[in-house]
Amino acid sequence: MFNKLKSKLSSFKDKIGTKIDEKAVAVESDAPVEPSEPADLDEEPEITDVSEVSLPEIIPAAEEIPEEQAVEIEAEQAVPQRKEPDKKESEKKKFSFGWPGSKKEQELKEEPKKEPAPLQAKIEADPEKAGTESEKAKKVGFAQKAKAFVLEREFILDEDDLEEPLWDLQMALLESDIALSVSEAITDSVKAQLVGTRRRIGKDTGGIVEKALKKAIYDVMSANVFDFDDYVKDAKKPVHIVFVGINGTGKTTSIAKLAKRLTDQGYSVVLAAGDTFRAGAIDQIAIHAKNLGVKVIKHQEQGDPAAVIYDAIQHAKANKVDVVLSDTAGRMHTNINLMEQLKKVCRVSSPDLLIFVDEAVAGNDAVERASQFNAAVPLSGSILTKTDADAKGGAAISIAYITGKPILFLGMGQGYDDLQKFDPEWFVDQLFAE
Repeated sequence: MFNKLKSKLSSFKDKIGTKIDEKAVAVESDAPVEPSEPADLDEEPEITDVSEVSLPEIIPAAEEIPEEQAVEIEAEQAVPQRKEPDKKESEKKKFSFGWPGSKKEQELKEEPKKEPAPLQAKIEADPEKAGTESEKAKKVGFAQKAKAFVLEREFILDEDDLEEPLWDLQMALLESDIALSVSEAITDSVKAQLVGTRRRIGKDTGGIVEKALKKAIYDVMSANVFDFDDYVKDAKKPVHIVFVGINGTGKTTSIAKLAKRLTDQGYSVVLAAGDTFRAGAIDQIAIHAKNLGVKVIKHQEQGDPAAVIYDAIQHAKANKVDVVLSDTAGRMHTNINLMEQLKKVCRVSSPDLLIFVDEAVAGNDAVERASQFNAAVPLSGSILTKTDADAKGGAAISIAYITGKPILFLGMGQGYDDLQKFDPEWFVDQLFAE
C-alpha cells in the first residue's frame, strides 16, 4: 500500500539528510572542565619536611645487634615493599635504621619523611573507593568529548539549501496524484519547519526530515476530523445517511459494510434501495440485506428514488429503527438531470449525513469529483474504497483538504468487515512504515 509514494518520500529524506550532514557543525560543550588525570602511583611523591624521630629511644645499642643480623636486615630493607607489612616485617624495620652515630642514622636525619599525594592518600585510606573515582573520572572525560563531537551537532538550513530538494518533493507529490494546492501546502510546511531555525541533531538526520514530512501531511489530512461513531451515538434517531458517487466505485458494497459495522455495535438498521436506475442494483442491495439480516425497502426499477427513501424513513420511525442507509444511482457530476434528481432526494428526505464514495486508486479524478459533488450537494465526508490497492495515496491525502470535509472510512478489502475507520495518524504512519 502506497509503495510509490513511500519510495518518493524516502528519496526526499535521503537528499535532505545529506544536506543536513553537510551543514552540521560540532556544538561547543558548556559542560564543566574535565577532571584532571589521576596521579601516577609509580611516580615519586612530593617530599615535605616532617617528623622528628628520636632513634636512641627506639633503637637498641649497636652491641646488642649481632653483626650477621644487621647485614641481613639491611639487605631486606633494600627491597621495596608495596604491600601492607605484616607484624614480623614491622618489627624488622625497627632495626633497619642502623644504630646511633652510624651512617644510616645520618641519612635518615637528612632525608625528610615522604607524604603521599592527595589521590595516593585516598588510595591508602580506601583503595577500592579511590579506584572507582579514578575510573569514573576517565569515563566522564570520554563521555563529554563524545557528546560534544558526536551527538551535539547542529545545523541551519537556508532557502537555497532546500530549493532543489523541495522542488523534487513537489514533483514527487504531483506524480503521486496529490492535487497541486495540496502539494504546495505540504512543501510550504516542510520548508517552514526546516529553514532558518537552529536545530540540534544526533546520528539520525533522516529522523528530522521524516518528522517534518509527517507533520506536514498530517496537518493536511486532519482537517475537520469527524468521529462517525460518536455522531451516531448522540444523534436523534433515526439517523438518515445518503451515499452518493459515480458508477462502479463501490457505493452499495460500502453501504453493506457500514450496515455490518452498525449492527455489530448494537444499532438497528434499514436499507433503502434508492438506485432505481441501474439494472440489477435493487437485487444487489437486497442480497446484502439478506446476508446481514437487515430489512431493505425497495420499489420497482425506474421508480422515483425520492419516494423509496421517504418510505424507508417512515418505516424506521414507525419501527424505531436507529439508522437508515440510502443508496442512490451512480452519476457523474456533469450529468445535470441526475444531479437535479439527487437534490430532490435531499429536499424530500433531508439526510443527516451525505457521504461521497470513490476509489482511492482514482487519484486526482476522485479529488475533482468530490469537489464537484460538494459544490452541488454539500458533503459531510467521504469513504475511499480499494485503499489496500492504492500505490500512490494521493486521493486520500487530497480529498479532505480540497473539500474541507473529513474522510470517514477506508475500504480495505471485499469482506463485510473490511471497512476501517479513518485515522490520519495511522495513515501517515503507513506512508513511512518499512
